[in-house]
Amino acid sequence: MRLPFALAALVSGLALPAIAETEHCAPRDLIVERLQTGYGEVFSGGGLQGEDAVFEVWVSEEKRTWTILMTLPEGMSCIMATGTDWVPPPATQRARGVKS
Repeated sequence: MRLPFALAALVSGLALPAIAETEHCAPRDLIVERLQTGYGEVFSGGGLQGEDAVFEVWVSEEKRTWTILMTLPEGMSCIMATGTDWVPPPATQRARGVKS
């Protein structure tokens, strides 16, 4: 009796990451609009990971929130991480050429 229940729990647990993954992905323009209007976040920086992904950090210094966004060449973006209590670097540690 325990085996079918355990098997069902295992299978449902395997399906959750796939569902969670799709809930956090959408066309880039939709996610960017939500970050800007819903959270007040602005692009802070980013870069390439190989040839297939662009990673961006979006932050709201006012609300102290942050989001890491990954965009693929097809234009689909996925939210990789989010958080609170964002602390910007001191002005003396900002990279040259970056507007404060």
